Amino acid sequence: MDEKLDIVNDEDIVTGQEMRSTVHQLGLQHRGVHVFLFTADGKMLVQKRSADRAASPSALDCSVSEHVKAGESYLDAAMRGMKEEMGVDGIEIKPLVKFRMNYGVNDNEISVLYEGVVDPGKVRFDPVEIAEINYYSLDELQTMIEDNNVKFCGWFVELLN
Repeated sequence: MDEKLDIVNDEDIVTGQEMRSTVHQLGLQHRGVHVFLFTADGKMLVQKRSADRAASPSALDCSVSEHVKAGESYLDAAMRGMKEEMGVDGIEIKPLVKFRMNYGVNDNEISVLYEGVVDPGKVRFDPVEIAEINYYSLDELQTMIEDNNVKFCGWFVELLN
């Protein structure tokens, strides 16, 4: 889906706007968000991306990952992502860290990572973007990464580390 994104400099100041396809074609720096959603007993909701996703198909990913649309705040993008990807809203999330990362060829972002608590009974994931969801402890995820038997999104591994 092509959408308009804000172009930002290294200080995260908006310098222009372009369509997502152009942003990725030219490697322009833009904004993104990730959300780690945990159950009350501390297990993280992890999504397996659908097989037809352009980036990292069939790989395990954060609970929610989104581009920040032009004019949208990081928090608004995170809230939108939780609603679109997981079908949940009204979840209180808090920011953990803001960082710069290269997510792949010509995919340069300044992103904010949030965390919150989710009731698994309320999750209704988007079957177009997501093949399945599971819940793992951080120790289980670390073991899975070390065993190298499961495909993870590179950015997810970086964020977990």
